[in-house]
Amino acid sequence: MPLTDSYGQGIPYPTLTDKPNAQTLGQGIVDGLTPKVVMTFASAVVRGATIKKPAAGMVTWLKDVGRLEVYDGSAWVAFGYGSNTWRTINLFVGYTANGNGNGTPQYRIVNLFGEPSIMLRGGIDLQYRNGSLLNDGQINVLALPANSRPSARRTVTVACSATNSVVTSLKLDINTNGTLVLVGTGGKNLPPWVSLNGVVCSL
Repeated sequence: MPLTDSYGQGIPYPTLTDKPNAQTLGQGIVDGLTPKVVMTFASAVVRGATIKKPAAGMVTWLKDVGRLEVYDGSAWVAFGYGSNTWRTINLFVGYTANGNGNGTPQYRIVNLFGEPSIMLRGGIDLQYRNGSLLNDGQINVLALPANSRPSARRTVTVACSATNSVVTSLKLDINTNGTLVLVGTGGKNLPPWVSLNGVVCSL
C-alpha cells in the first residue's frame, strides 16, 4: 500500500516493501502530480496547518473563497484575475439600457491584487420627472447581491452626455445596501444618458 505526500495532496509514492515496478511507479507519480500542480485546500486555515514552512513560488487554490494565491516569500498573496460572469443590472422602470450605444448595463466581481472589486460597463438612458431623476436617481430595481456590496459607500465618477448639461460626468454611489444611485443632475444638468464603462472600485 503506497504512502501519500505530506502536503495532503494525495500523491502516492512507493515504499521499500512494495514490489518493484517502474511503470507503476512512473504512472503513479505522473497521475498524482498532473492535477496537483496547483495545491488545493479547503481554506487558508487548512493550508496553514498542512504547509508549515511554505516556499516562495508555491501556488494554492482556496475552495472556500475561490481564490488563487502564491507565496511570495513572506506571505500568501492573491493573483489578480477576473473570470466571473458579467451580470445584467435590472433597471428601474423608466430607465432603459444601451444609453448612447454603450451596451447593456452590467457588473461583475473580480479579484484585483487580493481585494474583491466590482467592475461596471454599459450605458443607461435617463428619465426625469419635474427636473429630477426617477426613483431619486436609483437605477437598479433589484439590489446587488450581498457578495457584490461594498463594506462602505463607494462614490465613483461616470461619464454623461453633454447635451442638456453643463457637466460631462455625474457621481454614482454604490451603496452598502446594494443600490446604485446617480447624483449630480438637476437645474441645467439633465443629460439624457450615462455610461458605466471603465468603472472599477474595491468592495
